[in-house]
Amino acid sequence: MNEKLVNILLVEDDEVDIMNVQRAFKKNSITNPLFIAHNGLEALEMLRNQIVPIPQIIILDINMPQMNGIEFLQELRKDENLKHLSVFVMTTSNEDSDKLNAYNLNVAGYILKPLSFEKFITSVATLDSYWKLCERL
Repeated sequence: MNEKLVNILLVEDDEVDIMNVQRAFKKNSITNPLFIAHNGLEALEMLRNQIVPIPQIIILDINMPQMNGIEFLQELRKDENLKHLSVFVMTTSNEDSDKLNAYNLNVAGYILKPLSFEKFITSVATLDSYWKLCERL
């Protein structure tokens, strides 16, 4: 079976969280290509200018400088070439308005930080199951 690897874009401004994602990938033997943008504007530029391969999955923080996650989602969903992308929110925001806005913009999941590293590993393993399913499509 010829399986393609799912490209993943992490949109996160916190370097510690970026390192935790990378560590969790390594611990779970996840070899999917991981691309990193430090805010929504950078992510949109990377996607629209094809600086990175179009990811099948985006992991998105909400609280970021320049363009937050909700603003990024609004722009992403307006873009005919990008609106189909699956987005998982991983954020410290437990605000009902952020959750509602994110789900209204068709996110596939909403994960609250901070997670203990063990809980984060479990969350990444669950996402990995989803990614493997996407790889078969």
